[in-house]
Amino acid sequence: LSNGHGSMLLYALLHLTGYDLPIGELKNFRQLHSKTAGHPEFGITPGVETTTGPLGQGITNAVGFALAEKLLATEFNREGHRVVDHHTFVFLGDGCLMEGISQEALSLAGAWKLNKLVALYDDNGISIDGQVAPWFIDDTPARLRACGWNVIGPVDGHDADAVAAAVASAKTSADKPTLIVCKTAIGKGSPNRANTSKAHGEPLGADEITLTRNAIGWSSAPFDIPAEVYADWDAKAAGAAAEADWNERFAAYSAAFPELAAEFTRRMAGDLPKHFAQTAVDTVVGAHTKAETVASRKASQLALESFTAQLPELLGGSADLTGSNLTNTKSTPALRIDEAGNVVQVELAVGTETVKVGGRHINYGVREFGMAAIMNGIALHGGYIPYGGTFLTFSDYSRNAIRMAALMKLRVVHVFTHDSIGLGEDGPTHQSIEHAASLRLIPNLDVWRPADTAETAVAWSVALSNRNKPTALLLSRQNLPYSPKRDLGDISRGAYVLSEPADVGVKKKAQAVIISTGSEVQLALAAQKLLADKKIAVRVVSMPSTTTFDREDAKYKSSVLPAGVPRIAVEMGVTDGWWKYGCAAVVGIDTFGESAPAPVLFKHFGFTPENVADSVLVAIGAARLKPAKKAR
Repeated sequence: LSNGHGSMLLYALLHLTGYDLPIGELKNFRQLHSKTAGHPEFGITPGVETTTGPLGQGITNAVGFALAEKLLATEFNREGHRVVDHHTFVFLGDGCLMEGISQEALSLAGAWKLNKLVALYDDNGISIDGQVAPWFIDDTPARLRACGWNVIGPVDGHDADAVAAAVASAKTSADKPTLIVCKTAIGKGSPNRANTSKAHGEPLGADEITLTRNAIGWSSAPFDIPAEVYADWDAKAAGAAAEADWNERFAAYSAAFPELAAEFTRRMAGDLPKHFAQTAVDTVVGAHTKAETVASRKASQLALESFTAQLPELLGGSADLTGSNLTNTKSTPALRIDEAGNVVQVELAVGTETVKVGGRHINYGVREFGMAAIMNGIALHGGYIPYGGTFLTFSDYSRNAIRMAALMKLRVVHVFTHDSIGLGEDGPTHQSIEHAASLRLIPNLDVWRPADTAETAVAWSVALSNRNKPTALLLSRQNLPYSPKRDLGDISRGAYVLSEPADVGVKKKAQAVIISTGSEVQLALAAQKLLADKKIAVRVVSMPSTTTFDREDAKYKSSVLPAGVPRIAVEMGVTDGWWKYGCAAVVGIDTFGESAPAPVLFKHFGFTPENVADSVLVAIGAARLKPAKKAR
């Protein structure tokens, strides 16, 4: 149900067809802790496949569902054994089609030839502000045909037989998704509200309800449903029969292909393979051992090389920035669809064997919002763990879909590269300033900004292990040196002591703590050395994930950030989020960036070892270093 404001229609159908949604829940519509929220919520209401409400995202989720079905069918079906073989149906309205994200989704659905996607368009010509004609003049059928869709209709949306015939026709499509245009009258049956915007967003009221009941000949009391209606709508027996049929087919499949069946069962359950824990350890330890100096976006690709080789459910992609985001690996060939609508399979070396596989890296085009919502649909369908990349500054385009993933507790990974003024000459339009802080504000979203290859590998392992939350990885364009580690195990806790005063030759307790993330960790270490020359003892804490560290117990937090020791945070972004750690100073940026080479920008904005060291000295009441001149 893409137009989620029609939730009561869905709830009524779920109740009538036999889902665990008793009449009492319908009476509690939009009430605290009921299963019938104002908009449908996944995981709360039985039978609700996705949370909708923000218009346009439901149709986009549906594209993700249909793509997952096509890819799983290619991967698991065998001759005579079609264990993945279902259609995706989505109900949408004028508002969904007005939202820009719908165009992103509809275009990709056509390009991917998602023939098992059927969209029913409630074409009533009304929105909250009234008749849509003054502001919605699109020739929707022509637009959809231009995007590679079949279009059926218009049909009378109040004629069940006509709609059923259209659906049957749509299901015969071999190579295109289908839009069924259903002409409807909003508020049909209401003498005074039908075909008006008042039927869209306002209760009918007692008098109009009485008139409507009389007009349609409905005499039963409110919430009193005749037994014959229940009998006609009850789908439990039909559903049980369909399930039994599938179980029988899957049993035959399991007998013929036991390994494939076990893999399919694992993937659909959302379980990671038994060897994942060891793969994660090997990946992190390997990064630590090699100690490479690379950009964290490259560190991400190195980690992905390991994980994608071992986890066939990883399904990557990028919004037209693959070469910059580095989301592709040797194990993830690009997704391509042939003229007949089939997934193109390519030969891939796996160990000593050569196997044919379908694409596992999606070129989404310049469609950040669409990519994020399609990934939500893929995750909701099951069988894959989606991840996708773009520049961090463009997370703004994706933000509401990221929020929806967090609300639905979906395992989706967003790879956001070019995370600071460190990208340089592209200037303030592309330099992230407020984005890290903004993402950290979204409940149930883990945000990681790793400083080197080991932290990046840990971030990936944690993201893949998090079944009930999405993750955002904020990664650098510029190379970052590797920092020696005391204990790799503490990285997963979100923050840890990276360097003690003794590590730079100062044998006394820390007089200050520098907290840093990502590329600024090296800056903190350089400032620590400058201060060591003045016999100032400083602890350096790397905090790759504030959201993870914030969930730690008080004992661990105090072991990393001891009470009574001044704290100074360093991050190339807005400073607001750092004051909650009791910082005496924050070295950050509360303005937009500039267009210049990265080293010039670092100096201009005060991201130098000298400036960080001075911030520490001021915090502890000591004399400042000679300040470096700022670039003009």
